[in-house]
Amino acid sequence: MGRASMAKQDGDRRTRIAAQRAAAQRAQRLTRLLIAGGAIVVVVVIVLAFVVFGGHASSGGKAPTAPTGSTLAQTISKVTTVPVSTSDAVGTGNVTSPPTSISGPPLTSGGKPEMLYLGAEYCPYCAAERWAMVVALSRFGTFTGLQTTHSAAADGAGNAEPFPNTATWTFAHSTYTSKYLTFTPVEMNTNIPDKATGSYTTLQTPTKAQQDLIDKYDAADQGAIPFVDFGNKYVSIGASYDPGVLSGLTWSQIATDLHDPNSAVAKSVLGAANYLTAAICGTTHNQPADVCTPTVKGIQAKI
Repeated sequence: MGRASMAKQDGDRRTRIAAQRAAAQRAQRLTRLLIAGGAIVVVVVIVLAFVVFGGHASSGGKAPTAPTGSTLAQTISKVTTVPVSTSDAVGTGNVTSPPTSISGPPLTSGGKPEMLYLGAEYCPYCAAERWAMVVALSRFGTFTGLQTTHSAAADGAGNAEPFPNTATWTFAHSTYTSKYLTFTPVEMNTNIPDKATGSYTTLQTPTKAQQDLIDKYDAADQGAIPFVDFGNKYVSIGASYDPGVLSGLTWSQIATDLHDPNSAVAKSVLGAANYLTAAICGTTHNQPADVCTPTVKGIQAKI
């Protein structure tokens, strides 16, 4: 990839993350207006919220009901067994912020390339990215202990969050097994705010080495999450696609849509999963061959 293309891609990524932050700030301002004003202000705020979130403001109400028992097992199975042919049909899909190349000493763990993820359960951009990560990583290994969660609706101070209550997964209590790579997830905060401080409860704390990586490669974006480091060869910062595509959908609906390459969900989630797969293949010497397909290799050449 030429320097001009890389510079443009980096600029697009920063613009995307800046827009994500701006959305969060707008949501906070809207909530403050709601608290301060009367009935007229309430109406104005509702209208503005509809504009800001593209018609998804209503998803900020009741949190979605998570699947349990056999329904949960079926949902996980659907997400982790998306056919390669379906993903190849999507290609790059509707990805707006793909991974970028970086240069650093190889990041390994257990003698295998390491994929490091730093995120948080309250974060809607992490919520969107986890769907793509589960799909991509399931091509190289096996998850156990995946649990459902959703992004936050508002923090402890009552400030609204963008894309509230987005259905997703948490890596906090899961394990991942693969002969090709080591996956190290760090969910730094829950989606439960502390009413005294307005901040989210700490869940997992990065090690100094992990914090050093996000400080080094995520410095321009001031620690934006989700942050994914692929063996110090590629990095992904922020959501790869618009989280709004998942607004109002249940886990089961999203999982089902992943098997239809023409659905908006598949074009976003599988497109992102293909980019993540391409980055992982770049660290595993394109193994296994049935995962690192010609379509994936073509995407890899664009990173």
